[in-house]
Amino acid sequence: MTASSISRSLDWIPLCQRSDLVPFSGVAAWIDSAEGPAQVALFYLPGHSPELFAIDHHDPIAKANVLARGIVGDIQGEPVVASPLYKQHFRLKDGSCVEDDSVSLRTWAVAFDQDSVMIAP
Repeated sequence: MTASSISRSLDWIPLCQRSDLVPFSGVAAWIDSAEGPAQVALFYLPGHSPELFAIDHHDPIAKANVLARGIVGDIQGEPVVASPLYKQHFRLKDGSCVEDDSVSLRTWAVAFDQDSVMIAP
């Protein structure tokens, strides 16, 4: 899947290369978003559809930038990351917290363009 196949209306920028990613794990990156600089937790789940997810790296419950270091898993077939500090689970598709409906994270559109990882800030 390429960035242009998701939405031509988004402004895509290169974030990193596929080789920078760790399968079934997260990496952190900086982007300039519409709201200003942001830390993004990028997750690569090969074989899953979609394979890439981008959520806030900042855990609003722990008040720390740690989510890229969380444990990736699934709850009822939905991919999630468990915060490494207090263990809340965040859905990778929409950033919502499994244990607390009032908490959610920002998400970004991400896609592969050949071996480049593209993000729409």
